[in-house]
Amino acid sequence: MMTMPVAQSTPQAFMALLSRLLLDPQSQAASRPGKLSDSGLDLQQMTREQFDELVTLANLNHVIVRALTVLVNIFRESGDKTRVQWAESALAAERARIENALGFLRDICSALENDGHDVAVIKSLDHWPDLGSDVDLYTDADASEIIPLMRRCFAAEIAPRSWGDRLANKWNFVIPGLPEAVEIHMGRLGQTGEQVMMASRLAKRTRVIAIGESMFRVTSTSDRIMISTLQRMYRHFYFRLCDIVDSASLVESGTIDYDDLRSSAIDAGIWEGVATYLMIVSDYTKSFRGSGLDLPRFVVDEARFGGAEIFFSKDFLRVPILPQSAKLYGKQLAGLMRRRELHSGARLSLLPWLATAALVGQKITGSDKGIW
Repeated sequence: MMTMPVAQSTPQAFMALLSRLLLDPQSQAASRPGKLSDSGLDLQQMTREQFDELVTLANLNHVIVRALTVLVNIFRESGDKTRVQWAESALAAERARIENALGFLRDICSALENDGHDVAVIKSLDHWPDLGSDVDLYTDADASEIIPLMRRCFAAEIAPRSWGDRLANKWNFVIPGLPEAVEIHMGRLGQTGEQVMMASRLAKRTRVIAIGESMFRVTSTSDRIMISTLQRMYRHFYFRLCDIVDSASLVESGTIDYDDLRSSAIDAGIWEGVATYLMIVSDYTKSFRGSGLDLPRFVVDEARFGGAEIFFSKDFLRVPILPQSAKLYGKQLAGLMRRRELHSGARLSLLPWLATAALVGQKITGSDKGIW
């Protein structure tokens, strides 16, 4: 994986290139453009078609701004004016999209807060300076309060809801002038809305961050990691590259309170999933820079598996469902039932049926729309 040349023009080779650009500090030094070529990744021979494929993969993995920023510096250092222009043009387009989305995000948060509702941005700003493909928010408010507000203030329309959306108690809104959907989770978290306790604590644990001249309320560090874990280890079963890069940066920042994270994740029944998530991030990072992350011993010991189990397929880094993820799901369900959270347990027990229906729908119609 490490020595695949760009000339092969395969998604896996491009993922390796993006991973090295963003995880290997040496490759980010504009003064050393030969470093990537020495690894078999010859950027100076990249065709326009290959560049466009690379941008598409970076976009799917929510690292387009960070990757193109590094590439622009490398191309400039090597005097490659043509590829500088390609990268700068793609970068400008993505930044314009993000600026537009941020404006709407700021206005939506302000509208909800002015109406007396607690609101936090979840997931979307974790990738900064990149932004996801939609806008995600959490509020304790009821849909009967939020839907009229979104219609009144933003002429929003409700997108069709899947079975999964209904179980998770989340709503997607389509707003004129905003290409991205606005997804608002209301009072519940998790694929089937099983995480009630975690959701009830989220607003009290938020923090405020500055993005440009705007201020946004976002999740605590522990909640951010747990939400990422729920999304990757218990729902989608794949990592985007942004998950690896974002979480590695979070670990290296030294801001994680591991005792709080462990306690909160145990309460949510997903501690082993969290430990495994962090172990995967560390192992994948190690494969590109030679050393993993400095995780506490108890995190390493309580992880169920690591990066050796991850494989690249269909543009993302895949997590094996059987038996690894299935065991994590079983532990989560058993924990809910043991604590007599029967309603949440009943919701979570529907997950395999939902996943099976989505898989059948995908095979028959080519889409899992309306289910997952």
